[in-house]
Amino acid sequence: MGRNGDSLDGERILIALGGNAMTAPDGSATPAAQAAAIEVAMRHVAELVAAGARVALTHGNGPQVGNLLIKNQLAAGVVPPVPLDWCGAQTQATVGVMIMNALERALAARGAPRPVSTVVTRTLVDAADPGFADPAKPVGRYFPAEEARRFIALGQVWRPFGDRGWRRVVASPEPLDVLDAGAAMVLLDAGHVVVAAGGGGAPVVRAGGALRGVEAVVDKDLAAQLLARRLGASTLVIATDVEHAVAGFGTPAARPLRRTTAAELARLAAAGHFAAGSMGPKVEAVRRFVAAGGRRAAIASLPRLGAAARGEAGTVVDA
Repeated sequence: MGRNGDSLDGERILIALGGNAMTAPDGSATPAAQAAAIEVAMRHVAELVAAGARVALTHGNGPQVGNLLIKNQLAAGVVPPVPLDWCGAQTQATVGVMIMNALERALAARGAPRPVSTVVTRTLVDAADPGFADPAKPVGRYFPAEEARRFIALGQVWRPFGDRGWRRVVASPEPLDVLDAGAAMVLLDAGHVVVAAGGGGAPVVRAGGALRGVEAVVDKDLAAQLLARRLGASTLVIATDVEHAVAGFGTPAARPLRRTTAAELARLAAAGHFAAGSMGPKVEAVRRFVAAGGRRAAIASLPRLGAAARGEAGTVVDA
C-alpha cells in the first residue's frame, strides 16, 4: 500500500524510460552497455508488474538514433543515408527486442512470468508545425564545417556550435496522436506488458489522405503522455537520472519539487524554471497528463520507480 492506501494491483501505468535506462553511466551506447543498462532497468519494471500493475513502456532513443546517423554520415559515399523516420522505426524495434528479452528474464526470476510485446508505432504531427520552418533540435555528433557541407548538399540543415563544430538540426514538432495505440491497447488488455511509441514514435504527416514519414524527432515525454491517455492509464511515471524536478535549478533558491499540482508546474514553467532541452518536456508531459484527467504523474529516478508509481517518491503531481 502507498501513502494514500494505493495498491498497484490492476492499476494501468505508463512508464517512460529516459536515456539513462538505455546507456552506461558514462553515456556509452555500445551494444554491451545498452544491454547491461536495460537489464538493470527491467528489474525495476518487473517489480511493478509483479505487484499486479498493468504496465506499458515507452523509451528514449537518442543515443541509438545518434549511432545510426553516424553510420549514415560515414557511409554516405557508399549507400544513401536513410531518413529520420526510418531511424526511429529501426531503433524502436531494436530497443524493443532488448526490453522484451530483459523484462521476460526479470519477471521469470520473480516467479511472475508475463508476455512482453513491442508495437512499432507512428506518431502523427502537423505538416504545418512551425518547427519544420525553423529546425532547432540537434541530433547526431559534431562534425567539421567541411563535413557538414557534404550533408547540407544532400538537403540536411546543419548549424555551427562554436568550437565544438557543426551539428545537424531537425524539426521537433508537437505530437498530435499516437496512431498505433489501438494495437497496444489490445495487447495490454490481453495481459501483455507493452512497449510502444519508442523515441516518441516514427513521425508521420497526413498528405492527400495518406500518411508519409517526415524528417523530424518527436519528444519522447510529450508522446508518452499522449500514449498514456490513449491506453487509459491512471498513472504516468517518467523515469530519469535525478530524484526530483527542481525549481530554481542552479541558483541559491533551488528547491526540489516533491508534491505539486499541474497549475503550479504551469506557473513555474512560465517563469523559466525548467530548461527546454532537459527537464522542460518532462514537466510539461506530467502537467498535461494530469490536466487531461490522469490520476497521478511523477518524475523520479529509475530505482524509485515503484515508490513513484505509488506517489511516495520523486516529483508527484496529483489530480
